[in-house]
Parts: sequence; C-alpha cells; structure tokens
Amino acid sequence: MTGVKDIHVLLKTMKPILDEEEYVFATIESRSLNENIIRLNPIATFREAEGITVVITRITAEKSKLSFDAVFNKITLEVHSSLEAVGLTAAISTALTASNISANVIAGYYHDHIFVPIDKSALALSALFELTQ
Repeated sequence: MTGVKDIHVLLKTMKPILDEEEYVFATIESRSLNENIIRLNPIATFREAEGITVVITRITAEKSKLSFDAVFNKITLEVHSSLEAVGLTAAISTALTASNISANVIAGYYHDHIFVPIDKSALALSALFELTQ
C-alpha cells in the first residue's frame, strides 16, 4: 500500500493522536546494542558514530540508570504518509515553531511521529489540529 504524497491531503487528513506516555532520548554504546535492545524495548533506534540513540519510556531509562535531557510525549499523525511526501515535516515544524514548541520528528513506514515536550503537548496537539482546517 502506497502512502499519501499530496501535502494538501496529508494536512487535511493527518489526525494527530497524543500518546501521554513519557518518552526520552538516551544513548547506549554500539557494542552493547544486542544485550540492551531487548531489555530497553525502544520504540525507535538510530545508529550514530557516538553510539545508538534509543527512544524509550522515562521509567525504563530511570530503571536502567540512563541519562536523558528532556521528557517528551509522542503525537502520531494517523495518516499513511509516503516517505517521499514533500512538505509535511516543514508544515509541522512551522506550526510548532509559531507556538515556540520544539519537535523531534521520526518517520515510520506508515506514520510520522512527533516528540514534543510534555509541558507543551496539549498546545502542540492544538497547533497540529489547526493545520487540518
């Protein structure tokens, strides 16, 4: 199934859904990936030269004694966006920037996920709903 590419259709039908779980971005060493990945149960990973970034729950990070800088909620756009769609991330970033909200966007095959500071998640959700109008 091919995702939606048309920016107008994406914005009109994106249906942002707030996940109130508290998530953090932490890092683990590349050599410890195999032993930690199952235990940490990350919802996302990304390999960088300095180590592996893991997106995990705050509770997991604290139990594992992993440091993190900020706590986020995840907003999922419930539209199957194409990985080749142009403008969706820019439109989201622009709307959130206007409300002074930082955004960390992760694109999955089916949906885009935006991690926003927990104290601004309601405002972020509102800003994203405004884009659907």
